[in-house]
Amino acid sequence: MHGAGIARGKSAGGGEADTRGAADDERGGYAAASIEKIAQRAGVGKRTIYRWWPSKGDVLMEALARKADVQIPLPDEGSWAADLRRMLADSYALARAPQIGELLRALMTEAQLDPAFAERFRAEFLDRRRAALGSRVERARRRGDLPATLTAEFAADVVFGVFWYRLIAVPQPFDDQLADNLVALLNT
Repeated sequence: MHGAGIARGKSAGGGEADTRGAADDERGGYAAASIEKIAQRAGVGKRTIYRWWPSKGDVLMEALARKADVQIPLPDEGSWAADLRRMLADSYALARAPQIGELLRALMTEAQLDPAFAERFRAEFLDRRRAALGSRVERARRRGDLPATLTAEFAADVVFGVFWYRLIAVPQPFDDQLADNLVALLNT
């Protein structure tokens, strides 16, 4: 987004604004979050946060994107089906974590209300997750175990369409059955 890491700007005391815990440390959810609270926890002034991020949504989005990068790794499980199953299991575990599902819903809501944030959310979070899935699709294609007609774009539409639909529209669980159904659908 604005630099190499989540810990970025120098404070007056020479320390860095470290907001890595912002995604899951925000008690009271997105509505209760504020730049002031984030800055206080990071040990910097609000101006330091605003120097690097235009809004609390941007801070929380970047922290969540980094958390997803760490908790949804890309190991080679040996097959397209196993790679996809692992990604789904890791993604669903993160979405079930305390306050993460609520944060995802809030960020998507913010993206619907603020066109500038929507662009950043697509570029810095949604596209990043789609690219992670796309790298697995391409790895499977190189291995020769990808269904012939499956594209990375279609796989991402299906996986993330179901994810966001369940997260926002219907209160259905992110469970093993859902993962198994998606793997079966995208492995034919």
